[in-house]
Amino acid sequence: MILSEDYLQNLWDKTLAHVPSAANCAVVLEGSIAEGFGNSSSDIDFLLIADSDADLPTMPSLLFLDGRRVEVRTRSVRQVAEQFSALTSATHGDPGTIPEDLLNRCQRLLGSFPLRHPDLVAKVKGLMSFDDFRSTAREWWAHHARQSLRYALVLRELGQEAEAAAWTEAGLLQAVKSWAAGRGETYLEPKWLPMQLDRLGADPLSARFRVLASLDGSGLDPAAYVTAGALLSADLGVAGAASGSEHLTVARADGVTTWQTGDRVHVVRGRQDVFVLGDQAARAWRALVFGRPLGAVLSAAQASGAPQAGRLIAQFLRFGLVKAAWKGEGPIVPALPLAAPPGAVTPPPSAARPIVAVGGAAVGGAEAIDLVPVPARRFSAAGMTLVWSNVLVENAREDLVGALDREQWSVAQLSARRMLRFALRGVLSAYGVNPLPPDSEVVRALSLLPAEAHTEEMRAEARCLETLTIASVAEGGAAVKRLDRFVAQVRHATGAYSFPSSFDSSDGWRQTLELGYDWLRLGAHLDADLPIDEASDLLSSGGAQPHVATT
Repeated sequence: MILSEDYLQNLWDKTLAHVPSAANCAVVLEGSIAEGFGNSSSDIDFLLIADSDADLPTMPSLLFLDGRRVEVRTRSVRQVAEQFSALTSATHGDPGTIPEDLLNRCQRLLGSFPLRHPDLVAKVKGLMSFDDFRSTAREWWAHHARQSLRYALVLRELGQEAEAAAWTEAGLLQAVKSWAAGRGETYLEPKWLPMQLDRLGADPLSARFRVLASLDGSGLDPAAYVTAGALLSADLGVAGAASGSEHLTVARADGVTTWQTGDRVHVVRGRQDVFVLGDQAARAWRALVFGRPLGAVLSAAQASGAPQAGRLIAQFLRFGLVKAAWKGEGPIVPALPLAAPPGAVTPPPSAARPIVAVGGAAVGGAEAIDLVPVPARRFSAAGMTLVWSNVLVENAREDLVGALDREQWSVAQLSARRMLRFALRGVLSAYGVNPLPPDSEVVRALSLLPAEAHTEEMRAEARCLETLTIASVAEGGAAVKRLDRFVAQVRHATGAYSFPSSFDSSDGWRQTLELGYDWLRLGAHLDADLPIDEASDLLSSGGAQPHVATT
């Protein structure tokens, strides 16, 4: 230790004045100072062990004494026993499933220095063999090293050499931590690794690691660094991460589904997040065949018209939309212990507006993998409502034309207002507004939209159209032309510029059903509210009219 026992005993006496309930507890010093590391800035970590079966709090108390930060944690004997038992049980399965905090807490106690009631300290430490713990720590680090190194090989295969080198650095550190743990240096915190290696003494393997500890210091280019890292890791005892691509395959990610509306490809993650793919990203996505070698998948994606397929597939991996796997051993799940938790990355939401078009979500470019900035259920509901709003616009226009033909001016005026409001339902849906406000408020609800030139123009025109009067053939004809121009403007903004004339012909109605069916399938999958009850019949019929025979 870098501090004397007398100093620590004296500091504990001062601590006890603030923690009177600890008078009968055993006390140990744990952490970096107890392990022989530490410096003048290191915390003083006291663990109190009560000879009871009480549920003592996990959260530490912080004190500031003698210019030091003092942490006081508590455990009962029962809690310590359960802690060691949980680690022993986890050890019999996959070492990668052992929680980091559990391993760390066990190690800190086993490596602690007794200050009060050493008999009780010896009793609780005797609940786990240090040799067993050393073996567990070695396998735990080896598991994480293997996963990191395999992921580095995946990234190198995809042409992401800088990222591959970064994961090789991580894997090498984990591999040498595994090697050191097998020799008794089990303290988990990586920042003390140089001192751990010093304490183990000169060794060719640790000397090689010091040269390869970082890409910058190695003198190698990224590709050579990945290869050298895999070789050294194998020599350090981490098997199963040999350099080469024959073991790398593509695997399905749980909870990820693909949905296409028109030509637009959407990928839904965990029934929550929607990613929309640009044309090249969609080609790369369609080239993914689960179980095939990664190299073959990459070649197929590039041949399909996605020259940046390696970068795109790497993004799919980062976002958790697909997984890489090691043949015969399942998915590769890299993690950095004592760092950020593992898991899929969620990028910033897309800034493309409007959010939803009839053909799918707005996308930022050919290589885009954009996160749609609304939840999946609301996205699908907005898309269904957008399509249905356009159907209602067609229906209202038909009513308007019919009323004008019979000079039913009041009916025509009501139909014109319905046509306007249905068009505005589509505008609001395109910006992700769902549920919609009542029709009587849709004009004022345009204030919810971002202040952009085309939305300001829509607001002004909508306010004028809301007050249209129709009392003659001339006013009726002018109203139809003005409403048609407005609908065309709205449809251009929402990707519905080629929306079929739903009620003019059977072909127009068939096209309308086809547009709606893709959205309905996605909405039904996400349990979104359908725009009308009859939509469920369209789903059950597979997109066909329920009473008309198909040929």
